[in-house]
Amino acid sequence: MSEETKVNETAETANQEVMENIVSVKKGDTVKGTIVKIDDNQAVVSIGYKYDGVIPVRELSSVSVDNIADVVQVGQEVECKVVSIDDDKERMVLSKRQVDSENAWDVMQQRFDNNEVFEVTVVDVVKGGVVADVGVRAFIPASMVERHFVEDFSDYKGRTLRVKVKEIDRENNKLILSQKEVLDEEFEANKQRVMESLSGGQELEGTVQRLTQFGAFVDVGGVDGLVHVSEMAWHHVEKPSDLVQEGQKVNVKVLKVDPANGKISLSMKATQPGPWEQAADKIKTGDILTGEVKRLVDFGAFVEVAPGVEGLVHISQIAHRHIATPSEVLKQGQTVQVKVLDFNPAEKRVSLSIKETEEAPAPAPKAEKKVMKEELNNNPNVSLNNQGMSVTLGERFGDMLNKFKK
Repeated sequence: MSEETKVNETAETANQEVMENIVSVKKGDTVKGTIVKIDDNQAVVSIGYKYDGVIPVRELSSVSVDNIADVVQVGQEVECKVVSIDDDKERMVLSKRQVDSENAWDVMQQRFDNNEVFEVTVVDVVKGGVVADVGVRAFIPASMVERHFVEDFSDYKGRTLRVKVKEIDRENNKLILSQKEVLDEEFEANKQRVMESLSGGQELEGTVQRLTQFGAFVDVGGVDGLVHVSEMAWHHVEKPSDLVQEGQKVNVKVLKVDPANGKISLSMKATQPGPWEQAADKIKTGDILTGEVKRLVDFGAFVEVAPGVEGLVHISQIAHRHIATPSEVLKQGQTVQVKVLDFNPAEKRVSLSIKETEEAPAPAPKAEKKVMKEELNNNPNVSLNNQGMSVTLGERFGDMLNKFKK
C-alpha cells in the first residue's frame, strides 16, 4: 500500500470518528452545553454539535436582562431547548428560558402544595411591587413585601427575600409570591413565646416603634405593647411625641398580658417615682406654695401644688368672708398662693388654705348706741353701774320740779 493511500485512510478514519462524536439535534430537543463566549446580546454555547449554538438575550431569562454576565458566565453548564436550527447557515438558536420555565412551574407547584418557605433575589423593581426570577417571572406586590408600609422600593433590587407561593396559575403564566405571609407567621409564633414569658409587674427595656394620638407602641422582645398616653408620665401629656420619639429606648412595666387578644398593656410612669413620693421630701406642713386651681367643686377647690399632686382647699379656707360657692372667688386655671395645713403623702392627701396666706380684714365699725355716752356723762341725773346705765323716773320728775322752783 502506498504512503498516500495510508494517509488518506487515516484522515477518513479520523473524520468518521469526529462525525460519530457529533450529537444529533433537531428543533424542540433539550440539550446540555457549556458557555464558551458572551457577546453583548447573546451567549455562545457548545453542545457537541458541528457548530455552536447561541442563546439570544431574550431567551436567557423570564425577566428583563440588562447584562448577560449577570445571568450566565463563561464555563457555566446550561440546559437549553433548541428553538431553531439551520445547517446551511450554521446557526442554531437555543433557549435557556424555556427549560428553566418548565422546571420552575413544577418546582413552584410543589412548593405551593407544601406551603414551603424559600429564598429569592429581587431582580427588578416595578410599579406596584418587585420582581424575582425563579425560572419564571415571579411578582411580589408591594403589600406582600413587608409587614409595614414601604413607600420606596428602589433599594430592594438585589435583596434576598424569604417567600411563599401565594398564587400560581401556569396557564396564564401568573406567579405571585409573598414575604409578608412568612414574616406574619414568624411574628405570631414569636409573639406567643414572648407573651408566655411576660407577667404583670415585670419591668424591662423596650424600643418605641411608632406613635399614635392615644399612645406609643413599644417593642419588648419582638412584640409591641401599648403604653397609653395616660401611662406615659405622672404629669399630663398632651401628645406622645412631646415625651418620646420613634427608636428611643424606654423602661416599661407590664400592666396586663392578654394572650387571647394578643395585647400587652405597658406603663412608663410605673417605673418612675410617683409625684407623691417625689413631693414627700419637698413639701412640709406650714409651707406657703404657689399652685394652680384644677377643679372647683361644691365643697372647695383642688389646687395642684406639684406635678401630679393636688390638694383640697375647703370652702371654709378659701376666703375670710362667707362664700356660698368657690366660683364666687376662684376660677379654673387661676394661680393662687396656698398654705399647707396638713400633708400626708402615704394617703396622698394634702389640706390647703388660701385665706391663711392673706391678712384678715379689719372688723366692721359698730352701730352708734341710742344714748350717746358723752350726753350721759354730762347728765348728773344719770347713774352708771356695772350692769349699764339707767335713769330712774323719780330723778327725771325731780329735775322737772327743780325747773319750776326757779
